[in-house]
Amino acid sequence: MMSDRLTPLQPHSYGTAYEQMLEKVRYEGAYPTRERAEEAVCLVLAGLGRQLTGDERVDLAARLPFEAARVLTAQIPETQPLTGWAFVKDLAARCGASLATTRWDTGSVLAAVAAYAGPDLITRILHQLPTGYALLFGRAELTPAA
Repeated sequence: MMSDRLTPLQPHSYGTAYEQMLEKVRYEGAYPTRERAEEAVCLVLAGLGRQLTGDERVDLAARLPFEAARVLTAQIPETQPLTGWAFVKDLAARCGASLATTRWDTGSVLAAVAAYAGPDLITRILHQLPTGYALLFGRAELTPAA
């Protein structure tokens, strides 16, 4: 299990796909450095790894670059998944950042994750998770009419 203080992977261990993922997150999140983008990637993927279980977790790991999949799958899933807002609050508490910064990091990373996963897998993931994650993945949160 990873500690709450996440350390980026060593630069020499990067694969091309992971480099591209970091650059996408850096660009989308307007981060000043790749190291800052990688901090966000590690934080958010570790958090997501604590939320996802089953086939969705396995399928997502298979679609992510190896280094990202390793961060995701190194986590032990929680027995009680968090809502989207509780997820952001948990990540903020773990890294000591503001809620606004953590929400930005989460959206930036999960947008890249959604690009790797594809719409069908993201739909399955959203069905597994409690409410509040759709917006984090860049989707509208639709609720059925009463």
